[in-house]
Amino acid sequence: MPIGTLAGKDARVPGFGTLAGRDARVPGKFMSDEIFRPDGWHNRGYLPHFDGGEISQFITFRLSDSLPQTVLNLWREQLSHKDLHEMEVIMQRRIEKYLDQNYGECYLKDKRIASIVQDSLLFFDSKRYRILSWVIMPNHVHLLMTPCSGFTLSGIMHSIKSFTGQEANKILNRKGKFWMDEYFDRYIRDSNHFEKAVAYIENNPVKARLCKTPDEWEFSSAYRKH
Repeated sequence: MPIGTLAGKDARVPGFGTLAGRDARVPGKFMSDEIFRPDGWHNRGYLPHFDGGEISQFITFRLSDSLPQTVLNLWREQLSHKDLHEMEVIMQRRIEKYLDQNYGECYLKDKRIASIVQDSLLFFDSKRYRILSWVIMPNHVHLLMTPCSGFTLSGIMHSIKSFTGQEANKILNRKGKFWMDEYFDRYIRDSNHFEKAVAYIENNPVKARLCKTPDEWEFSSAYRKH
């Protein structure tokens, strides 16, 4: 498993160094979105998404009822004076905080459903993408992955969400949308950003007061490491 290489070894991010054929390093400072936004960005809804090939990305996707649309609309109205990038960053922070309150039916608390999602994530590991870290929370999923050559992030996410949504609905004997159409992604800028992303993902259940230590949460990369 790729996660076994995270501790005690080279923390360089797969794909980091050059982006879209250009040197991604910025002398004297860490690369940031303001300094460098590589080719491959496209818009879906209010969030820009990045399909930039073999570059590690932090991804969050959530259940369809995990956040009321009225709340999202209010936030968008409040942030309408911001530019798109600043709005994206603030919105994601608010969404992350809200998700940890476990709003909605939280179908992923059902171990049968969480197992389907986790098994689906791992099934194509090292085939379509390389999984670096993940956690399945009650109403959302965090994932750190690097797409393999020939596979786009949008295609990968569509496949994962389509299959798991259908299988979950069968178990729950329900119909309708399982996942929210939208997902959030952020490409990893450097090794420091990579380490912070892994720590954030694996500590999310602790932060949400679902367990005391990351390795106690069964549906996560932290659990698989031990």
